[in-house]
Amino acid sequence: MKLIINGEEREFDKELTIEELVKELGITSPNFAVAVGMDVIPKSEYSSYKLKDGDKVEIVHFVGGG
Repeated sequence: MKLIINGEEREFDKELTIEELVKELGITSPNFAVAVGMDVIPKSEYSSYKLKDGDKVEIVHFVGGG
């Protein structure tokens, strides 16, 4: 399955949920959001939202400062 993640094409051996993708990418920070296409996906749906071949995924990390 091919996904475009933050503008970079990546290939995976199987279909993934958002939760599985986040683990696969090694993201451990709790402060991030995921959009598929133009839709921001609620964190409550990460374990059930199945990504499709060719999906464009944007992962945004939030950083505090001041």
